[in-house]
Amino acid sequence: MSLGPAEVAKIAHLARLAIREEDVPAYAHSLSAILDLVEQMKAVETAGVTPMAHPLDMAQRLRADRVSEADQRERFQAIAPRTEAGLYLVPKVIE
Repeated sequence: MSLGPAEVAKIAHLARLAIREEDVPAYAHSLSAILDLVEQMKAVETAGVTPMAHPLDMAQRLRADRVSEADQRERFQAIAPRTEAGLYLVPKVIE
């Protein structure tokens, strides 16, 4: 599929992009190449292919869910400007 200057201008307008007039032919060529690639991909027979979320059939390694640091809440709240019931109080920024 080949795009002309009018189609490129329309796409730029819809995307709210400002492009210079001298750049239109390069954009038309690049966008046409992308659309040609999409057409090639659409032509591939995928009827018997099982969809997959990841190309590798592997399990994700996860770290153990355990505490790795000491509880220092009291120490940190002791130096905070304002706290209440274990929470930090901050100035209101949204009315």
